[in-house]
Amino acid sequence: MQVIKEVDHPTGLTRKMLKLPVHFYRLGLGRLFGDRLLMVNHWGRVTGKRYQTVVEVIRHEERDDSYLIASGWGPGADWYRNLLRRPRTIVEVDGQTKQVTAEPLPAEEATEIMTGYFWRHRAVAKRMLPRLYGYWVDGSKADFHEVAERVPVLRLAPARPAH
Repeated sequence: MQVIKEVDHPTGLTRKMLKLPVHFYRLGLGRLFGDRLLMVNHWGRVTGKRYQTVVEVIRHEERDDSYLIASGWGPGADWYRNLLRRPRTIVEVDGQTKQVTAEPLPAEEATEIMTGYFWRHRAVAKRMLPRLYGYWVDGSKADFHEVAERVPVLRLAPARPAH
């Protein structure tokens, strides 16, 4: 892996395109994305203001109905930091609203999950990583492993009832 450019959070047209799915969810059309995407509600760490962000589901673990999501822009992404501060939240996925608790995965486990994800989707990853994140990869598992070390993963597990 080689860092070919430093990339900040998206702005301009790229930002608008990435926010487009939020409008689909607000219109009640989130079901169109199935369980491939989900909309997560999160509250600002300082302001307490509610935000909504649509993220890709890396994996849905049916055994416990949890969802694995990743912060492609690293641990500094606002939605990621907000969920670390206030992990109990509500998501919308596949036309359903669910109460969940966000749990960060240990770095080793997150890296293995993301390496597997990149490897399974290597053609797309090889094209998108340089454009979106500034990482040039040769498509090898070693390169994807290096990128995955920079991408934190959260498990959104069904919230346990409060006692």
